[in-house]
Order: sequence, then structure tokens, then C-alpha cells
Amino acid sequence: MPNIIRIAAALLIDPQGRTLLVRKRGTQAFMQPGGKIDAGETAVQALVRELHEELGLRIDPAQASPLGQFSAPAANEPGFEVQAQLFRVDTDADVMPAAEIEEVFWLAPDQMPALELAPLTRDLILPLYRQALNAPR
Repeated sequence: MPNIIRIAAALLIDPQGRTLLVRKRGTQAFMQPGGKIDAGETAVQALVRELHEELGLRIDPAQASPLGQFSAPAANEPGFEVQAQLFRVDTDADVMPAAEIEEVFWLAPDQMPALELAPLTRDLILPLYRQALNAPR
């Protein structure tokens, strides 16, 4: 069994339909904002805490719509698999990189980023995001 890192991640969407990718200090890969779920925390609680710590974003847990659980090799921890509870969060708030976040990037749905992406983001979340935004509402 691979070592599992359980995280909560946000597919954060702005009013223009762009999604936010973040890069942690000292790493190369961009990924969804979010982070590890602490003992005794629900995925939504972890998401609310991490979005506030990393981006200065205050969200109501009710704003987070669950999109399911996704697994992929961890971007920054070799030999680990990341298991993400993914939530869609729509926001028009400004984000400010804080804590360990060094860089943020708003990605448009039709944009193919020339960025290094975490496997989870590249293989699972961005395809889902593009599909969701093209799906009839």
C-alpha cells in the first residue's frame, strides 16, 4: 500500500470562470489550494482553514460543493499518494498568497498552462474543471 496523504482541495472558481492554482514555496508544481486534513477535522473544516491560512480567504462551509474523492501520486512527496476530497468553491474575493504559498495563478478554461502541474491537478482536476464549465447548467 502506498503512503496516503489525505487532503482537502478547492476547485476555486472566480466570476470569469477561471480557476486558481497555487505553488508552495520551495516547490515547482502548481496545484489546487487546500491542504492536509488534521486529526478530528472534516474535509470541509480543513478546506476552510487552509483557504484562510494560504490565501486569506474566508469561506462559509456551505459554499463548498463536494465533487468527490480523487487520488494521484503526490507532487512533492515521492512514494506518497495524495487522496483529495475536492470541493468547488465560487468566489469573487481577492486572494493573497500567505503561509507557504509563493505564487498563485488564475487559469482560464481554454488556457493550456506552460506551468509544471501536480499529477492530481493535471490528470484529474483540470479535465474535470474544463468539462464542468462546458457542461450545460
